[in-house]
Amino acid sequence: MTDEGDVQERAEALKRLRSLLGGMGSSKVTLIGDVMLDRFHHGYANNLDSTAPVPVLKILRSVETPGAAAHIAMGLNSLGLSVSLHCCVGDDREGKIIIEKLSDDGIDTSGVGVVPGRNTLTKIRFYGSRESLLDKSQILLQADRGPREELTESISASLTASAMSSLSDSCAIVLSDYDKGVLTTDGALSLIKAAGDAGIPVIMDPKLTGLEKSRGADAVLFEIRGLGLLQRRLMASDQTEAAKNLIETYEWGAMLVLGGVHGVTLYQADGETMHLPCSAVAPIQQIGLHDAAATALAAALGNGHSMSDAATLAAAACECVLSAEASHEFVNRTTLGVWLDELAWQLQISDR
Repeated sequence: MTDEGDVQERAEALKRLRSLLGGMGSSKVTLIGDVMLDRFHHGYANNLDSTAPVPVLKILRSVETPGAAAHIAMGLNSLGLSVSLHCCVGDDREGKIIIEKLSDDGIDTSGVGVVPGRNTLTKIRFYGSRESLLDKSQILLQADRGPREELTESISASLTASAMSSLSDSCAIVLSDYDKGVLTTDGALSLIKAAGDAGIPVIMDPKLTGLEKSRGADAVLFEIRGLGLLQRRLMASDQTEAAKNLIETYEWGAMLVLGGVHGVTLYQADGETMHLPCSAVAPIQQIGLHDAAATALAAALGNGHSMSDAATLAAAACECVLSAEASHEFVNRTTLGVWLDELAWQLQISDR
């Protein structure tokens, strides 16, 4: 394809996706996986501690938001899609906050199980800058608080069964795995097979150590660092060869590699490859990239768009996240629509 043809095809894709956002409808997406609470503390770090070479953060504000699968649920809901969420939290304050925030957004939480005595996974990030010297803050420390015990097989099986019962009227299914017990290998594979038999696209965000759970998925999310690691393990000559090997081994339809400032690359089972350079003017953070990409893939594939269109929407969603302030990396219909318009305008200008 010529450069002119590339520009024309990209312009048509952006037009289709903009139309999709404008009339998404209320299709249902089944979503199963681990959830967490993301807690952000923002402030000034002007001094070092007097007893250790570490900064002292003067906290000015704190933000709490649902993360992982719960973050995807909020993204899908913001695009106008109905979400059938299947996950579990602990009976602690963090679990209650996740349920409350989801409910406040109008998301059905009947599929969220509450496990007595369990700690809800919580990621706490501290951001600071020098007062009057630096406008942009940077992360100083991340602290994780999680469950101390394994999730029982009976709970995992129950969540899988409830997700299975939701498939009949779903347009897509998303499996978000942080290896905290919600998705077992047998459970994930049974959902992927059932969805495949029903012609429902499957989007999977797996851990590198749990790739077997993703066997047969239509679209699998990766970070560029993860693909680089597996390239070395597979002794592949480059990332394209590694991606081809992984797609064949695990029978994926496609693999979407998130490169942050390096853009997004789509590898497909038929050998087609598409790279979308990052168009964000000033990328400042990357928390939530996977969630944004999963949201976009489900929205596009669930509404009958091609894998290349879905990758284009995922790249735009990732750019919204890259350009957002930490703790404000939420992808919604308005933000994504504005960015698609901006991309179309940039394309029009560059083609003159």
